[in-house]
Amino acid sequence: MIESKIRKVGNSAVMTLSTEMLALLDAKEGDTLYAVRTDDGGLKLMTEDPELQAALAAAETVMDENRDLLQALA
Repeated sequence: MIESKIRKVGNSAVMTLSTEMLALLDAKEGDTLYAVRTDDGGLKLMTEDPELQAALAAAETVMDENRDLLQALA
C-alpha cells in the first residue's frame, strides 16, 4: 500500500503522487487522471477517460456491424 497525505494549497486540497504511484499508473507530470467511484465505495484512478473508452468501444461495434455499408460510402 502507498500512502499520501492531503494538504491545503490556497483554496484547494491537493494530494502529491510519488514517483512510485506515477509508475503504477503509468503516468507522468502533466497527464490527466480520472477518478471513478467503485461499487465498494472506493476510488479508481485511471489515465484514460472511462466514458471516452466506452464511446470508442460502441463506435467500433457499430463500424463492425456496418463494415460493408461504410466501405461502399468511402
